[in-house]
Amino acid sequence: MIDARKLLDQFLGSQIPGLQGSVKDKATDVINLARDNPMATSAIAGVLVGTKTGRQIAGNALALGGLAAIAGLGYQAYKNYQAGNQPEPAPQSAPQAEPQFLPPPTDSGFSTAPAIASNDFTLSLVRAMIAAARADGHIDDAERQRILGKVQEAGVGSEAESFFQRELANPVDLDAIVASAKTDEQRVQVYTASRLAIEPDSRAERGYLDLLAGRLGLPDALVDHIEATVAGAKV
Repeated sequence: MIDARKLLDQFLGSQIPGLQGSVKDKATDVINLARDNPMATSAIAGVLVGTKTGRQIAGNALALGGLAAIAGLGYQAYKNYQAGNQPEPAPQSAPQAEPQFLPPPTDSGFSTAPAIASNDFTLSLVRAMIAAARADGHIDDAERQRILGKVQEAGVGSEAESFFQRELANPVDLDAIVASAKTDEQRVQVYTASRLAIEPDSRAERGYLDLLAGRLGLPDALVDHIEATVAGAKV
């Protein structure tokens, strides 16, 4: 069985210390570093899906683990939304001090405990990130072959390779992604993961996120809070 949490950690480890620029620009360096240092494999999946955020997650978010980062940011946005606060605009430049993020409370619907965040739901978050990365249509046949080649080179395992092949070969199943979120908290996490995967700087990407929010039934004010929270976590 695919370890969805490990795969999610790989997705969000899109940049690592010692490499400047986005992982898409540093694909060869990342693969070589990962081969020499297995602990660096959290950088690989950003290369594999060809994401182009050009930013990295700030502070200690990734140290929490990919699932905890998504759940923690989602919880923060949801809490601010329920409190009736106004979304805070993202800083125009890097903050003087690295922001520190907290994992979600264990007694909330954002808990990362397996009883609440199952492996199947965590894998759906990975699917949501792949779908977002594909939203602008930049993964053509040539890019798909390059990605699959990098998957094999990265040595993520045959089951994970098959997973990537299916996700890249088949049309995005938005119905399945939406249906995987059974609670309000999970719906927030699906959108949060998708927004973390991309910077919506094209109409296709912005349109995809708007469609996803609508399909998930997220109020506009809550979406604004998620957008602001995620933007504030990227530098």
